Amino acid sequence: MFPKYDVIVVGAGHAGCEAAAAAANLGSKTLLVTMNMQTIAQMSCNPAMGGIAKGQIVREIDAMGGYSGIVSDLSTIQFRMLNRSKGPAMWSPRAQNDRMLFSIKWREMLEQTPNLDFYQDMVKTLLVKDGKCEGVVTGLGHEIRAKSVVLTNGTFLNGIVHIGEKNFGGGRMAEKAATGITEQLVSLGFESDRLKTGTPPRIDGRSLDYSKMEEQKGDDEVVGFSFLETEKPKEQRSCWITYTNQSVHDVLKTGFDRSPMFAGRIDGTGPRYCPSIEDKINRFSERDRHQLFVEPEGWNTVEIYVNGFSTSLPEETQYEALRNIVGFENVKMFRPGYAIEYDYFPPTQLRYTLETKLIQNLFFAGQINGTTGYEEAACQGLMAGINAHQKTKNLEPVVLKRSEAYIGVLIDDLISKGTDEPYRMFTSRAEFRTLLRQDNADLRLTELSYRLGLASQERMDKVIMKRESVAKIKAVLKDFAIEPGEVNNYFASISSSPITERQKAGKILLRPDVELDEFADAVPKLKEILSGFSRDALEQASIQIKYDTYIVKEKELVQRMSQLEELEIPETFDYKKIASLGNEAREKLTKIKPRTLGQASRISGINPSDVQILMVFMGR
Repeated sequence: MFPKYDVIVVGAGHAGCEAAAAAANLGSKTLLVTMNMQTIAQMSCNPAMGGIAKGQIVREIDAMGGYSGIVSDLSTIQFRMLNRSKGPAMWSPRAQNDRMLFSIKWREMLEQTPNLDFYQDMVKTLLVKDGKCEGVVTGLGHEIRAKSVVLTNGTFLNGIVHIGEKNFGGGRMAEKAATGITEQLVSLGFESDRLKTGTPPRIDGRSLDYSKMEEQKGDDEVVGFSFLETEKPKEQRSCWITYTNQSVHDVLKTGFDRSPMFAGRIDGTGPRYCPSIEDKINRFSERDRHQLFVEPEGWNTVEIYVNGFSTSLPEETQYEALRNIVGFENVKMFRPGYAIEYDYFPPTQLRYTLETKLIQNLFFAGQINGTTGYEEAACQGLMAGINAHQKTKNLEPVVLKRSEAYIGVLIDDLISKGTDEPYRMFTSRAEFRTLLRQDNADLRLTELSYRLGLASQERMDKVIMKRESVAKIKAVLKDFAIEPGEVNNYFASISSSPITERQKAGKILLRPDVELDEFADAVPKLKEILSGFSRDALEQASIQIKYDTYIVKEKELVQRMSQLEELEIPETFDYKKIASLGNEAREKLTKIKPRTLGQASRISGINPSDVQILMVFMGR
């Protein structure tokens, strides 16, 4: 019934979809196995993509030829570029999406992907022989053979849903949990643990009084995520902001004695940076209100997502608390919020390719590795799919460095440090964030992906054109002289000091309060010269000129750090024979088996003196 596949991907969430698309587009005969074909690429929690650091990841996925950016653009109902008031290293694109349209567009793109088959069934166990994964066994008893397998099980591994004192097996509300895989992997020597996440109630937008809330509109210009020319919405839907209050908190507290979290029925650790509302009012008892974002679920639905009100309290407590929120006095609830507890495998058990150390040809991606968020899952899926293909074809593995991508930071953090709570990406985790901006993800990554055969010729052509355009714009600004009379009125309008002699446009652009588009508007001759260039190229040239000093410094730092990254440690290296290493260092180095001295230096508990000892011992 089934041919032998190159790659089998288990699970069709954000990680699974990107993994399947990447492997298939690279030329591997790929099978995507999911328990429900109707929930492919389901947005299980909030109907949004991107945000701080997450938006950078989506742009990196897109630059590599993944699908998340395109699908996000095609289903956007509101777009905002966050942190515009800060430097460009902090700018982060974020979109509200039509939940149903997002899933539909993902499925359409996957169905149009050559080399990709689908099958609806639960994967019960893996076929493992002589330390190698050779396929899967499904709930219906089918043995499906493959050269490599990517597990992207999300929250489904032994998932338990909690609402108040009620709990039942499930990977999402009304969807059954997946069983068998954890038990098999543990029997093979893997270490597993439990994590928890949660989601807020969904409510009827027709029952809300928006006149009592603060409107949050989208940006005037929808920039989007994809570097390709995707179709953008011509209008946008507003989100709304309201707040909890003391009455809401008092009602919520009446349910604490029946809270699965406070009563100890949940063992798993929850996400630190997206706590439940009961956790927030318990931990931050000094605060009398918390912000809530009222987010529409799509173009043609009245369903509303209450961002900031994640909860697993009893339904009646949730309902009563919601009614005390300003604008929610007559609220109707579609379904309650809930918590979900699930198995994950600490990611120190993986190689940089996301292949497991214990079993060859077996890859993990997404929440199975302890991450939280669609974007974090999707980028792992992309890299696992690429490397599963590379492994089956006996090609070189693909590993992104910390200095090349947020994706590289995320994977290095997981593998070097592990995680005992759901991992979320932040700009602060990236030490080279001036280099890893959302605006230059294509310049950083598309050429690498194009050489692999994943990024298209169209993408590569656009990158070449952008690079050439940026060079031309920078040359124009370097040479174009401006007379005082041409710009002093503009300077006065932005409270900037006038000039008394002619200056080059590039020097004027170094002023922090000068923006290229406004500056060019004030100098008609300059505007005319620049009118032939794209907005994207103009913005890129402006950033490169303004932040050149910082970019150069960061590149020098990368160069210095790369010396440690190039010092490889043999996989068979015996740390126990180095008597001068402390016990903790020996244990952690033996467990994680770092690939390089650079990775060794980032392991929690390894200090600079340990790295020096390793360098001496390796004859460096």
